[in-house]
Amino acid sequence: MNDHLIRATALGGKVRAFAALTTGIVNELQRRHQASPVAIAALGRTVTAGAMMGAMLKGDERLTLQIKGDGPVGQIVVDANANGEVRGYVENPVVDLPLKPNGKLDVSAAVGEGFLYVTKDLGLKEPYQGSTPIVSGEIADDFTYYFAKSEQTPSAVALGVLVDVDYKIKASGGFILQLLPGLDEEEIEEMERKLASLKPVTTLLDQGATLEEILSSVVEGVQVLETMDLVFKCRCSQERVEQTLISLGKDELNAILEEDGQTEIVCHFCNEAYHFSEQEIKGLLDKM
Repeated sequence: MNDHLIRATALGGKVRAFAALTTGIVNELQRRHQASPVAIAALGRTVTAGAMMGAMLKGDERLTLQIKGDGPVGQIVVDANANGEVRGYVENPVVDLPLKPNGKLDVSAAVGEGFLYVTKDLGLKEPYQGSTPIVSGEIADDFTYYFAKSEQTPSAVALGVLVDVDYKIKASGGFILQLLPGLDEEEIEEMERKLASLKPVTTLLDQGATLEEILSSVVEGVQVLETMDLVFKCRCSQERVEQTLISLGKDELNAILEEDGQTEIVCHFCNEAYHFSEQEIKGLLDKM
């Protein structure tokens, strides 16, 4: 099944829901970055959150998520927009840590302590930025805390990446449930009970459950409003990299010519390498 996202309501419009299947995107990221299981689990969870938060935007709006922890994976960066396009990278993709006592990947230890930053480009003069401390490093908990504290929206966030023995991604996905005014205590308690007994979202996906079925197992009356394809898409290009080189200035480009006679720039997000020969660098200097 292709990667996709659903936007829905439940409980008569008192719950706003998003759910995403991102197995293909996370497999693509694993292939491009050759990431270890714990690093791709951290990145994949963040990418899934980014895809769903992107779906909360409109038009040309876009957002950037940064998880800056002091753990060995370093910074995690995800870029997403309202059209289902998402990309991301982890600073140190090859990190190996012992499994937790329950046999799960220790994403929390890989991420460490620090802050989660959300930057939204809404087409205004200044982008919106919110930040909250990393509360667990498991990432779903951190986004739950972010929504409650920074956006004042009580939310339940579930994110997961199931890595196979050959490092392939068996399943990746998650959901965000946002509680709107009008919910009574009984309804909230019932949701909490169901969330507490819910199998991991990747187990459900691996068993063939649909996104709608997963949401319906937590809240009643799920009505799907929209289904959107999700794709890995990087915005880098030869032209953008040329502009980056030009922005370095003549002195820096001349220094590159003197030292190496050529240069190669690798995109953080997709790992594509852009090579510029001596002639091409001279051509950029002529343009300037």
